[in-house]
Amino acid sequence: MILFKTETVIAFFLIWRIIDGNEPEEDEIMTNSKTLILTRTALMASMIAVCSWITVPFVVPFTLQTFAVITALETLGGKQGTRAIALYLLLGAAGLPVFSGFQGGIGKLMDSTGGYLLGFLLLGLIYQAAVSFFGDSFTVRVIALLTGQLVLYCVGTLWFAAVYSRANGPVTLWTVLCWCVFPFIGPDLVKLCAALLVSSALRKALPTLQTD
Repeated sequence: MILFKTETVIAFFLIWRIIDGNEPEEDEIMTNSKTLILTRTALMASMIAVCSWITVPFVVPFTLQTFAVITALETLGGKQGTRAIALYLLLGAAGLPVFSGFQGGIGKLMDSTGGYLLGFLLLGLIYQAAVSFFGDSFTVRVIALLTGQLVLYCVGTLWFAAVYSRANGPVTLWTVLCWCVFPFIGPDLVKLCAALLVSSALRKALPTLQTD
């Protein structure tokens, strides 16, 4: 278990460096700027954690994680928003109680709902790639967020089905969709719209907040 946790931490660190993309020399030259960016990233990771604690129990708990993740991406930009998501997951994997129900640890990431948590990182990477390749228009960003959410549903559902079946016996894909996806589509769309409004207000109030 300790070895597995170490490998997970290393994996998240490598993802962090890939997302960052800066050479060491650039980091040294831009120390003050990087400190400010890391502070913003940490604040957004903290916001995701707080929103994770606001929970309505269900097979997959209803939380405000989606709202917080989209707000982070829309406010900080693709690169730094994805780093905030990665930091949040890294803190949870390290054992801090940042997941829903004040839970933490690698076991939470590996249980039946862990695929949805890891799906947030995929959402961020899809958003970052879309904005990098197709521009930062509102249409591109919304399509990227919807696409990322769809990928999150797919990965989380397949993950849930595999883990649940291994522990409790076979379960149909339709049953998992009824448990883990269909009840969330409407609320997730509402949270997406709310996040777009909040992040737009934040960017107008703090025009230097977005860094990429």
